[in-house]
Amino acid sequence: MQAKGTAGGWQGKIAGEGSRKRVIFMELKQAIVIRSDLGMGKGKLAAQTSHASLSAYKKCEKENPDDAREWEEQGQKKIVLKVGSEGELLSLYEKMKKEIPCVLIRDAGHTQVEPGSITCFGAGPADEGKINKYCKELKLL
Repeated sequence: MQAKGTAGGWQGKIAGEGSRKRVIFMELKQAIVIRSDLGMGKGKLAAQTSHASLSAYKKCEKENPDDAREWEEQGQKKIVLKVGSEGELLSLYEKMKKEIPCVLIRDAGHTQVEPGSITCFGAGPADEGKINKYCKELKLL
């Protein structure tokens, strides 16, 4: 069941059934930001983005369990974006982690990149507006 509702001037939607009814005031999204300069193959990219997505979700689940559950119920919206260097990635990570659960991913180095290479990070799930604030200038992978 979904219906419109308001609280304190904010418009939200009522979701759920019975005792699980709640008002939702934000759409949640996860962002995965990956380095394009490492020359990783498609399979490696897929594995690294999977590590980032799951790790960020687990962090959110511990820190914001309601957001984690709601993100699942909203369909697990996510976006995968690219940056051109480790410096760009770390700069964005440092900014985003101040208000969004973020996890940095370092590769073990068994296949395509050097051990300990920072390949990507996962951010959220979090308020889509916050994710977009930081990621609006990035290109899709």
